[in-house]
Amino acid sequence: MLPNTRSRVCTVVSSWLVLWCACFSGGFERSVEAAHLTGTFEVDEFFRFLQKFGFQKTEKHSQKDTEWDTFGYIYGNITAQVNFTAPVTLAVLDKRSFLEYYANRNDYDRDSACQRMFDKLDKIVYSRACNPHAEADYLRRIPCEMGKLCPDEDTRENVVPGSQFTFVISDPNVPRFWYVSMVACYQNVTTCQWHYYDYRKYHTEPPKIEFDITLVNGNPNRQTLSFFNPLLFHFSFDRQNTLEMYLIFFVVYLLMVPLQIYAVRMQKHPVTRLFTVSLVLEFVSVCLLLTHTIRYAMNGVGNEKLAVMGDIFDIFSRTSFMLILLLLAKGWAVTRLQISVSSWILLMVIWIPYCAIHVLLYIWNRTEVDIISDIDEYQTWPGWLVLACRTTMMLWFLWELRTTMKYEHSSQKLDFLLHFGASSLVWFIYLPIVAIIAVNVSPLWRYKLLLGITNSADCLAYCVMMGLLWPNRAGQYLLLTGSNFGGMDELDEFNEAPHIVHRDSDTLHSSNGDLAVDDYLDNDDDEIETLVLSTDDLLHAGNSLPISGGGSKPLTLHNGSAMNGGLGKSGRSFD
Repeated sequence: MLPNTRSRVCTVVSSWLVLWCACFSGGFERSVEAAHLTGTFEVDEFFRFLQKFGFQKTEKHSQKDTEWDTFGYIYGNITAQVNFTAPVTLAVLDKRSFLEYYANRNDYDRDSACQRMFDKLDKIVYSRACNPHAEADYLRRIPCEMGKLCPDEDTRENVVPGSQFTFVISDPNVPRFWYVSMVACYQNVTTCQWHYYDYRKYHTEPPKIEFDITLVNGNPNRQTLSFFNPLLFHFSFDRQNTLEMYLIFFVVYLLMVPLQIYAVRMQKHPVTRLFTVSLVLEFVSVCLLLTHTIRYAMNGVGNEKLAVMGDIFDIFSRTSFMLILLLLAKGWAVTRLQISVSSWILLMVIWIPYCAIHVLLYIWNRTEVDIISDIDEYQTWPGWLVLACRTTMMLWFLWELRTTMKYEHSSQKLDFLLHFGASSLVWFIYLPIVAIIAVNVSPLWRYKLLLGITNSADCLAYCVMMGLLWPNRAGQYLLLTGSNFGGMDELDEFNEAPHIVHRDSDTLHSSNGDLAVDDYLDNDDDEIETLVLSTDDLLHAGNSLPISGGGSKPLTLHNGSAMNGGLGKSGRSFD
C-alpha cells in the first residue's frame, strides 16, 4: 500500500462511519421508550401496547404522601373529542396477568378475543358492578369526560392533581415490570360479558382517544422537596443509575480525548490517527447518550434521535478499535512499515461485513424484538451471529499475531506482542462471556449489567491503547516515525524472510554502543558469516553501521584479510 494512500485511511474510514450514522439515525425510529407517553389511539387498531415499566420495590416503612413514599405511580389524562356509546379499557397489569391477556389479542373474532383476554382477569380484578369484592385495581374505563375524573376514580384524594386517573403500584417483595395497554373492549355491566367496541355501529369514522400518561418511581406530589431524586424518578427500574454511569464515562473520556489529540499532534502516524478517530467516536457517543439521558431525567422523554446516533457512534467506535487491533496483529508499525494491498483488501472484505452485521443487530433489536419479551439483543439470531463473528475475528487476530511473532527477532518487540496479544484477547472474549452470563440474570438487572461491563471494558481498552501509543513510550517497540519511509520495504522483506536465524539484538552491541562481533569470530576460518538483524536493530545501528541500497544489504562479518581498506588480521572488518 502506498504511503500517501495509507495516510488517508483514517479520513476515509471516519467519513464512511459518519455517513452511515447519518443514514441510520434518520432512517428508522421505533416507538419511544419513555416515562411520559402522549399520543392518540384509534379504536380500529383494537389493541395498543403503550409501555413496559419496571417499578422499584416498595419499602416496608413507606407511607403514601410522605417523604418515605417509594410507591410507583401511573397517572394522566385520557379524553376524546367525540362521545363513546360504551367505554373501552385501559389495562395496567403485572407480568403474570399480562402474558395470557396479551397472547389472546390476535383472535380473528374480536368479540371472542375480548372474552378470552379478560376471562381470568374477571376473577381477580375489581369491578363495581361485576366483582365488587376483588382487590386488584387494574382497569380503567376510558375515555374520561373532559375536566372530570375517570368513572372508576371515586376518591379525588387518591388522584394526582391535574390528572383524571391514578394507579398506585405497591410491591413490598421485589421490583417488577408492569405493562400498560389500551384495548377496544368493554364490559356489559348487566351480563358482565366482554365485547368488542365495533365503532362502525356508532361512528362513520374510527374515533380517536388522546392520552397523556406518566409513569414514575416516587411520589409526583413530592417533587419539590429536598429528598426527591431526579436520577430515579422517571427511570424504569432496569434503567436506573444509567445516568450516573454515563457521567462517569463522560468525565474519563473528557480527560482522555485532549491527551490523545496532543499525542497525535506529536506523533503523526496512521495508527495513532486511527486510534484517535476511534476514541473521538466513543466520546461523541457518550456525549449524545448523556444528553439524551439528562433530558429523559428531566421530562421522561429525552431525545430518541440523539440516543440512536449515540448508539451508532458507539458501534463504529468499537469496530474501528477492532480494526486497529487487527492491523497491529499483522505487524503494521511493529515489525513492518507497510501492509500489502492484498492484505488490506482481505482485511476490508472481512471487517466491513462485520460492521454491517453489527448495525443489522442494532436495527433488529430496535424494530423486530418484541418489547414484551424479556430477551436482550444477544438472545436473538442477529445477536448470536455477531458473537460468532466476534469470536471468528478473535481467532483470526490470534493467527495473525502468531505469524507476526514467528518472524520477529527482537526480544523487546516479542515481549510487547505477547502482552499486547494477552490484553487484546481479553477485550475480544469478554462480550461472548458476558452475553452468556446475562442469559441467567433477571431482566430487571440485565441491561445495567451489560451496559456497565461493556462500557467499562471498552474504556479500559482505550486507556491501555493510549498508553501503548504514547509518544515517549511507543518508540521503544513501534515504528511510528511518520509517513516518509524511504528504503524500508527491503528491510521488511529481510525481516520476514523464513531463513533468518534469530539473535538477540542485545548481544550485538557492546557497552559503548558499537557492535560486538568477537563472539561470532572465534574460529580462524576464512568463511564469511552473515547475520541478518531485525528491522529495529538495523534502524538503531544506523549511525555506526552504513547500510547501502536503502538498507537492503545484510551485515557481513569477515574473518581474515581486510576488504575495501579495512583492518588486517588483527582487526575486524564490516562491509
